[in-house]
Amino acid sequence: MNNPLLSYQYCTVKVASQFPEQAMLTIEAAPAASDPTQGPTGEAGEVMLVREGSERRLAVSLGKPEKINPETLRQAGSSVVRWLAKNQVEQARMAMAGLIKLAGIDGAAAFIEGACLGAFRFNRYKKPKDQPAVSPALYLAAGEQAAALAQKASEIETICAATNLARDWAHEPANVINPVSLAERVQQLFEGSPVSVTVIDDRQLAEMKAGAILAVGQGSRTPARLIILSYPGQGRRTGEAPVVLVGKTITFDSGGYSLKSVEGIVGMKYDKGGGMAVIAALQAAASLQLSHPLVGVIAAAENMISDKSYRPDDILTTLSGKTVEIVSTDAEGRLVLADALTYAQKEFHPKALIDLATLTGGAIVALGYVRAPILSNNDALTQALTSASEATHERLWRLPLDEEYSKLLQGDDGDIKNSGGREASTIQGGVFLKEFIEESTPWAHLDIAGMAMVPKEMPYSPKGATGFGVRLLVRYLQSLE
Repeated sequence: MNNPLLSYQYCTVKVASQFPEQAMLTIEAAPAASDPTQGPTGEAGEVMLVREGSERRLAVSLGKPEKINPETLRQAGSSVVRWLAKNQVEQARMAMAGLIKLAGIDGAAAFIEGACLGAFRFNRYKKPKDQPAVSPALYLAAGEQAAALAQKASEIETICAATNLARDWAHEPANVINPVSLAERVQQLFEGSPVSVTVIDDRQLAEMKAGAILAVGQGSRTPARLIILSYPGQGRRTGEAPVVLVGKTITFDSGGYSLKSVEGIVGMKYDKGGGMAVIAALQAAASLQLSHPLVGVIAAAENMISDKSYRPDDILTTLSGKTVEIVSTDAEGRLVLADALTYAQKEFHPKALIDLATLTGGAIVALGYVRAPILSNNDALTQALTSASEATHERLWRLPLDEEYSKLLQGDDGDIKNSGGREASTIQGGVFLKEFIEESTPWAHLDIAGMAMVPKEMPYSPKGATGFGVRLLVRYLQSLE
């Protein structure tokens, strides 16, 4: 990987019949031991270094046998690679026979996935410590199922590298990533790949009459951009309707004149998490050579305060022609998405339209940091995405879009308000977006406000950006193959 924008693996996994001499530490994963001298006896992910003469064995607990599942295996894999990095172990050999016998190839794959995700760190702006950080390499013992395991490991590394890219870019502060610099990064990322990139600048957006995204970005010195990523798919018929992914990408959200609190404004660099997930999903799809055509629409703006900023009581004309009465300038994400969703339908007539957005704090109130709300006009699409979410543990929970909720957003002087107060706020966000969806378009909205960024370290995600949605979207796209 010569392009530094692609180097987000943090942990490499290889199936090998021979091990490097440096890989002297053997790792074994097994259910919780009953004898403390034989290994850890606690929850999934607990590790213990066992010394037997001159040999060293790192034992990792998978928890109680009856509770072993793909998620506990991911957690165990993450614990192992974090231990290796912390203890400056660059290479280790992994005994896979017992794990495969216990949990199958898919279980071993989940363990590898946890290892690849658990190694992520964002320390680009920190001073080097006394010893450089280690990116561990796991060498998996080759056996009867070596070929199947190697194929799985390669696929998992690709998906996890994309997830880590989404995490890395989400962590970047607003003085590094803004709508303009993001467009340049995306062009560099996909240079020479099957994914083509088109950037629509603020002048072109004005000519298109995309008044909503322009308004959100007009208070910033770096104006809005609509970034279009097109992946044709491998071996598909020309003209086949694509799946279109739309990502809210507010590179920093001050709240505008509806200014956020001192506490609430910290962390608003993460308000671009939806767009980062879409970019990473396109990268993974192209790397995996998925067959279905795919489009990503990145609605990028910076919501700032200046004499040029839009205001409460302004009335905006969106790309669809509908007018929006501004109640809160802090309900900006739905505005950039309104124009992006309209553009996606006009230009691409999607087979399915899926948007991801850190849209409402109400998503955290409703579901915490465990599941993301999904709101949709299509049962089949909802079921397909929910199935993918359960398989990847990036879990969703459906909320309603009953017609009665529309009354909360009825405009006084415009067609629709951008906010109806605190009542059912997450549903309001979905109802607002639905106003810009054609009845014939299968559409789903994922409000990832509680999942794109976490306030403390999780089993295989550090504090901060999680890359939520990348693995879910790739699993969904793979189901279409």
